[in-house]
Amino acid sequence: MEGSVLNHVISLVLMGVVMSSRAEDGLISTSQLEKFIDDLPDMPKLKGFDVVHGVPKPKFLKIGMFRKKWKFHRDIPPTPVFAYGTSRHTATIPGPTIEAVHGIDTYVRWKNLLPSKHILPWDPTIPTAIPPTKKGIPTVVHLHGSIGEPESDGHAESWFTARFEEKGPTWMKKTYHYYNRQQPGNLWYHDHAMGLTRVNLLAGLIGAYIIRQSEIESPLGLPNGDDEFDRPLIVFDRSFRTDGSLYMNSTGNNPSIHPQWQPEYFGDAIIVNGKAWPRMIVRRRKYRFRIINASNARFFRFYFTNGLRFIHVGSDSAYHERPVMVKEILLGPSEIADVIVDFSESRSDSAILGNDAPYPFPSGDPVNDANSKVMKFIVGKQREVDTWRIPDTLIKYPSPTLSSVSGTRYIAMYEYTSDIDEPTHLYINGKSYEEPVTEKPKVGTTEVWNVINLTEDNHPLHIHLGLFVVLDQTELVEIDQFRDCMVKMNDAIKCQISKYARGKTMEVLDHEKGWKNVYKMTPGFVTKILVRFAYIHSNTSYGFDATAEPGYAYHCHILDHEDNVMMRPLKFIS
Repeated sequence: MEGSVLNHVISLVLMGVVMSSRAEDGLISTSQLEKFIDDLPDMPKLKGFDVVHGVPKPKFLKIGMFRKKWKFHRDIPPTPVFAYGTSRHTATIPGPTIEAVHGIDTYVRWKNLLPSKHILPWDPTIPTAIPPTKKGIPTVVHLHGSIGEPESDGHAESWFTARFEEKGPTWMKKTYHYYNRQQPGNLWYHDHAMGLTRVNLLAGLIGAYIIRQSEIESPLGLPNGDDEFDRPLIVFDRSFRTDGSLYMNSTGNNPSIHPQWQPEYFGDAIIVNGKAWPRMIVRRRKYRFRIINASNARFFRFYFTNGLRFIHVGSDSAYHERPVMVKEILLGPSEIADVIVDFSESRSDSAILGNDAPYPFPSGDPVNDANSKVMKFIVGKQREVDTWRIPDTLIKYPSPTLSSVSGTRYIAMYEYTSDIDEPTHLYINGKSYEEPVTEKPKVGTTEVWNVINLTEDNHPLHIHLGLFVVLDQTELVEIDQFRDCMVKMNDAIKCQISKYARGKTMEVLDHEKGWKNVYKMTPGFVTKILVRFAYIHSNTSYGFDATAEPGYAYHCHILDHEDNVMMRPLKFIS
């Protein structure tokens, strides 16, 4: 009897533990996970070109999207994910790195082989791709940083379900054509389906894409294309349940308005190339890291705990004119830093890549023990001859000039809140995505965009097709008064922006003065950018019709904002 009672008590205690765990969503405590125990993976590579008699030729690739299980950490059970790959067996998180050659076309048949049900919660109350039969997971691939045809841009409404059974209203073609005619540099591919971008990327649909141009890059003497010394680092954050599954809060911050949507997703485990807090053994010489921030909403401010510095050689998809030495690098979601790290300069036998960016950025919570660490480099003791070098100059592209500007636009960022002062949605220029196109630049022109951030968050603005240079950043004074006018009139000229854009100016950092396709828009500031809708490396015209349907887009690259719905269409005219 006593044993029976004791067993009953134990059962109740265990049930209480389980119930308590369930009440807390059964999350893995990152403080209990050992860091730096998994080796950094090098993602598989796919050549986006064939070689015939020593000459590169166009290539056709088939890349699928698969549901599979992935090991993020030695002590986390296998995690159900969505992954890109040439087969389910070879699919990885992130997907394979596609290596293209400048001027050689790459064709990709993106194949949706996902099941009918998503592995994460999604919210139908925001503008979302929903198949008429409500079966299947809509996906569409955007090659971020590509200068290419609109039909292959991954338009948010060009989605398709498994085996192309259902298609979005702007769906155009099964095989995407990437021209690769732009300057050499770093791109990445990811899902872009309307209202599902945040959950499809969170599930794992991301990968790197590099355009190489050896006749220009080889003379620089930088590590380039060497498997050991030239490595993409795709960094993002995730949280996990105790069963290994990805955790995403299934209750919205305004559940009576949006049952699931939250304004930002943050995970405590920092993932690099598919492993949580990995380690990498390096030699005492120069390495090149192409760092992509593939997080939904987290900004990273990277630094080395032992004082090592970064030699910054490129930002997003373009090289700098000259290298820039920096102690830290702030990357917003979707930004890319192309850096050289010289481990011969290390005064210790290990170096931890750290992060100290608050979340949400810039005024959110400070980092904790888990998300303040990214990965560890174990530095060899032996010094060796290093054949790589850092040149004084890299690649010089045309400097921005206001004399070539054909027009000026004002782009205002708004956040709207509920009665409980929680965000309900975010708009650009006070308009939802579905409203008629208002930005219609002429192909081949240059414009000035004054981006007005009326919110409290920093928003990384991404412009499809375009490249831009940041000219200046000016604080808004009496911003509440200006915001009230903008909410009512949505017209910067009528609201006398010149009366308010006269506060302190913020210097553009040297390593961010070049051509970019994403930039961090500081809250309470007007950021003036010069946008070019033409190649920067050549005066030749696009080899495609940029005025064709379905057009392009520009948006905040915090994915939770983009989905609801801080994104606007962008169409071009001849």
